[in-house]
Amino acid sequence: MSDLTPFEEITAGLPPLSPFQALWNEARELLTAAYPHGFDVLDIGRTAFDCLPEAEKPAALDALFYAYWEAEQDRKTRAFHAAGGAL
Repeated sequence: MSDLTPFEEITAGLPPLSPFQALWNEARELLTAAYPHGFDVLDIGRTAFDCLPEAEKPAALDALFYAYWEAEQDRKTRAFHAAGGAL
């Protein structure tokens, strides 16, 4: 028998949010409320990054670098397939 609550059982398998991810979500919510007609994604990222404690900024940069790398690899893959599989 588990000592976990139903919520804990459901969320136990989910990866934890990093501080940067949590601040990103909060910044997006704040900007959405303040600018309901739209804003730039850079505004979200800069707001979140600026709110991070200094100790968390290196890990956030690592996450951004990996996200850029994944997007670049995806772009190359899509270009390859759009060209009929040959570049």
